[in-house]
Amino acid sequence: MTSLDDTGTIMARKPEAPARKLSAQRRLGWLGVAIAVIALAGLLAVPFFVYPVFIMKVLCFALFAVAFNLLLGYVGLLSFGHAAFFGGAAYFTAHAAKVWGWEPLSAILLGAAGAGLMGLVIGALAIRRQGIYFAMVTLALSQMVFFIFLQAPFTHGEDGIQGVPRGHLLGLIDLGPTLNMYYFVLAVFVAGFFAVWRIVNSPFGHVLKAIRENENRAISLGYRVERYKLGAFVMSATIAGLAGSTKALVFQIATLTDVAWQMSGEVVLMTLLGGMGTIFGPAVGAALVVTMQNYFATSDIPVTVIIGVIFVLCVLLFRRGIVGEAIRLMKR
Repeated sequence: MTSLDDTGTIMARKPEAPARKLSAQRRLGWLGVAIAVIALAGLLAVPFFVYPVFIMKVLCFALFAVAFNLLLGYVGLLSFGHAAFFGGAAYFTAHAAKVWGWEPLSAILLGAAGAGLMGLVIGALAIRRQGIYFAMVTLALSQMVFFIFLQAPFTHGEDGIQGVPRGHLLGLIDLGPTLNMYYFVLAVFVAGFFAVWRIVNSPFGHVLKAIRENENRAISLGYRVERYKLGAFVMSATIAGLAGSTKALVFQIATLTDVAWQMSGEVVLMTLLGGMGTIFGPAVGAALVVTMQNYFATSDIPVTVIIGVIFVLCVLLFRRGIVGEAIRLMKR
């Protein structure tokens, strides 16, 4: 583009593409804030219209998927062992609440800390490999954790830990009533979601994205890539444990189902359906999968077949996931 100065001389005008791009990013940022506020307002009101226990299950799995996406979407590490952290934390919390008599918040924090410690051990072994080898190592270690929980005396084998008391939050608020429990779960979800958002948008998160895009260049810039990967792995495991601990209190039970490899497969499916590498995508994918499991449970067609068909359609039509494709269209 050109313009005339005061003397009538033709002058070249600098392209405004970077400014337009920055403006578009700001608009998308404000749109994300607006969506978050609307979603939070909806979650505050939804238990008066929808069965609260169902919404609590959605929130627990949404937090699990968001935690998993921190590793897959922002570091590029595909873990098939996240069920170990989700289910392991559920066992720790259930045992602390039922046997030791801990109040719910302390029991949940214990479960999250236990999952983080497991993540430190498993991550230190797994990050030595890349690609499919990393995924297979996490799967193998997760299966080892599964058999440990199967044989450990405090887990009660295939029966699991049943009748877990919800207790009184900080000794004051009785979590027995469904609404009280719902708003506690919502608070845990918001805290975990905010933690992931803060990690992603911090300097640490920018380094993780650099590692995902070009690990060799990140190494050449002097970053200790292994430490960043391990840090992300532990953070992801801790938040996944927070989700599993909360689920154990909601349903008052911890079973081997939460530790099995199928649970790791489900969280991968949730993340890919919603949109890998997006903040809201995994939560949307979790809501979609849990809803289908709930409403198609009595269908003549197996739920896994329905979910599989929808997954194939999303891969063919929405390769970036539901939220990922929506963001792409808005950018266009």
